[in-house]
Amino acid sequence: MTILRHIPFLRAVLLHSLTAFGGPQGHMGMMMKTFVEKRRDITEQELLDFNAFCQLLPGASSTQTLTLIGFKRGRLPLAILTLIIWILPASILMGGLSFLVTRSGDHAIDPRLFRFIQPMAVGFLAFASIRTFTLIIRNRSARWIMASAMLLTYYFFKSPWIFPVVILLGGVVSNFTEFKSMPVVKVPYRPVKWGNLLIFLGIFLLSGVFSELARKHEWNERKGLNLFENFYRFGSFVFGGGDVLMPMMYEQYVVRPTDKRIQERNPQVIHLDKKEFLTGAGMVRAIPGPVFSIASYTGGLVMKKEGGSYQVVGCIIGVVGIFLPSALLVLFFYPVWNNLLRYHWIYRALKGINAAVVGIMVASTLFLMRDINLSVITGEPTDAILNLLVIIGTILLLLFTRIRAPYIALSCLLLGWFF
Repeated sequence: MTILRHIPFLRAVLLHSLTAFGGPQGHMGMMMKTFVEKRRDITEQELLDFNAFCQLLPGASSTQTLTLIGFKRGRLPLAILTLIIWILPASILMGGLSFLVTRSGDHAIDPRLFRFIQPMAVGFLAFASIRTFTLIIRNRSARWIMASAMLLTYYFFKSPWIFPVVILLGGVVSNFTEFKSMPVVKVPYRPVKWGNLLIFLGIFLLSGVFSELARKHEWNERKGLNLFENFYRFGSFVFGGGDVLMPMMYEQYVVRPTDKRIQERNPQVIHLDKKEFLTGAGMVRAIPGPVFSIASYTGGLVMKKEGGSYQVVGCIIGVVGIFLPSALLVLFFYPVWNNLLRYHWIYRALKGINAAVVGIMVASTLFLMRDINLSVITGEPTDAILNLLVIIGTILLLLFTRIRAPYIALSCLLLGWFF
């Protein structure tokens, strides 16, 4: 009966998973609109704190943030349900694509349908940047931290370490610049579940051992074990989201297997066709949900030659392997982080951390705009004007209307269909 009272929340999560385009940057703006403004499941400050905390961890940051929203509402059972509902639609879509894709890299979906999704995602991120700027940036120190974080993030955006490094630097700086007396922070103590960390480490070690044993002894299950080890390792070490994950996967499955030394040492190394992989890397940007769902597509391709049932198993292995570390890490470290908030130096650090997050969001907005045609001189004038209108229209709708985020996403899909 306890879960029944959370059905409206889970329904909102499902709708969010079906319409949350634009990767982790766009997801932040949509979460602010849906779970802060519309439903009031959390406050703006809580969402910022969740997002800042998740940026310090490896794994899928938007998935971890949404998992924490579920955890806040209904503890572990609701957090698990939230995670499953969030990742399932995108994983099913990407797994299904692994059955449809051909060697030529063709797919059955017209890519022009999604042509206004990236401008829309920029609009959502700009909206979140504006809202958080008004909430967080209130003194000179915060402005300097935000500006520095923005510049560093923009110029090193593709570096996997830039997000946690910038956030940590923001916290360090604010500890030396916030001299005002700090209020007494009353944070309830949360018991730390060491089991989550032990499970994470145990799976990491066992998957590595069994993967290597399967390779050396040519076990029949070697491909599935190797696949799980690869994805669990990716999910354990990737900072920076899908922009970092996909190059790692490309190197692992497309480039590395062509090396002669690898072929001599491991003749049955997992190898994917370049066009097939790039098709999935492009399509995952065009569908709603987490970018990490590309693991479902890749897992399906790896097991494709073994038959349909094994291909489904490959999709499941990819999803479990890539998302399990993120869940275990965030659920272990969040109580640790929560308990640290009782200390004044952490409270002071939060001011700088949040200012750095605003800088990251602004830099992400500017960085994503580089890939959009906004010039009527060097690009197609009609496309440039439409892209600019979509960005501005999205921002205005989010700031001044009560239109829900999913309806804006569906409108942009329809706009791509007609234009």
